[in-house]
Amino acid sequence: MFDGLVTIPNAVTLIRLLCLPVFLWVLFGLDNQHAAAWLLGSIGATDWVDGFLARRLNQTSEFGKIFDPTVDRILFFVGIVALIIDGSAPLWFALIVLIREVLVAAMMLVATFVFKMERFDVTWWGKTAAFLLMFTFPGFLMGESGMPIASAFTVASWILGIPGIVLSVYTACAYVPLVVQGVRNARLQT
Repeated sequence: MFDGLVTIPNAVTLIRLLCLPVFLWVLFGLDNQHAAAWLLGSIGATDWVDGFLARRLNQTSEFGKIFDPTVDRILFFVGIVALIIDGSAPLWFALIVLIREVLVAAMMLVATFVFKMERFDVTWWGKTAAFLLMFTFPGFLMGESGMPIASAFTVASWILGIPGIVLSVYTACAYVPLVVQGVRNARLQT
């Protein structure tokens, strides 16, 4: 698992993770919603960079396949909880996304580590949902920033957020049969 630990894609993932305390400091320490929104949006927008580099540079690794989605989940959880604390995101919306993430993460962890299910990649719909939501939450934050066009960011967040949350819930349901089949396959191999 730790073969290929030191790679450019893993360094990009680590840099994204290290930006998280900076985001929290900007949001709560400097009380700058505008800058925090840009930083959170940048962290979300660069989610594809590590995967692209891994494929382009032929630097894929088992560690990277676990490290990248783990960091993505950490960034997602911490970012959403920070926005809940800040009051920038609608609570019901943020809670639906958090509950979905917790349930899917728990299902995957149990299936992978307890039942030895072989790991599978996120579906295209799952990636699309994550992409939409990664821009929705910075948009909610920007919408509360007090800048002159803040309301436009709020509107854009709802335009991205509604399909994002629908796809997010849909993919959570769609993963259930994939996990059940993966657990069955793992049991047949033992």
